[in-house]
Amino acid sequence: MTDEVRCVTEAEAAFGKGEFESALRWHGRVLEFNPNHAGAWAGQVKSLIELGQFKEANVWADKALERYPDAPELLAAKAVALGRLGRPAEAMPFSDAALEKPGEIAWVWLARGDVLLSAGQKQVDACFDRAMRLAPGDWLVRWLAGRIRAYWKQFALALKHVREAVSLAPDHAVAWVTMAECQMALGLADGARQSVEQALSLVPDYPPAIELLRGLDEQGWMARFGGTVRRWWGRGK
Repeated sequence: MTDEVRCVTEAEAAFGKGEFESALRWHGRVLEFNPNHAGAWAGQVKSLIELGQFKEANVWADKALERYPDAPELLAAKAVALGRLGRPAEAMPFSDAALEKPGEIAWVWLARGDVLLSAGQKQVDACFDRAMRLAPGDWLVRWLAGRIRAYWKQFALALKHVREAVSLAPDHAVAWVTMAECQMALGLADGARQSVEQALSLVPDYPPAIELLRGLDEQGWMARFGGTVRRWWGRGK
């Protein structure tokens, strides 16, 4: 295995664990070995988006598109970054261009749904459904769909996607944590606690799960004393 291939493998593994900062670093390492690796450029932008660093994602998307102006995932990532920056009118042409390229990619359709949500438009469900059909049995696509829905505060729909992800990959602690976050946002404290405990059974001392467990304890205390419950996703996760 070459150094470049090893770094690609590490980057993909980190992204699938929700370790987006690590994924960003590994994609950067790939580009050190091969500056013309289009997948690593796309991976960097997608990692920045998941980290909530939308301005940086937009800048890096522009740099990448200078090299690969027709890459559908880069066009779609640029669209998502713009949409989340509150610029949906600018985002839509990039999303259109991504969908016009030959072949269909599940993540490009997820990105389309993301952009439509930023614009407050309809037909969002059709985009997510298309992504699922293109990637049957792929837990990652469903988990990412859940993260997109959760970002836009559609927690019930997010929970539906994440439950599908968990059913396909019950050994992924990060999916259980995302499910717990959605359940907490919906006020399903008992379900959230069960999801957190499942994550901890897979990865003992898992920091995101431990943080959520503290939040559940805090939530219970606040409920008893008439406090307000903090919406976890709104903290920028």
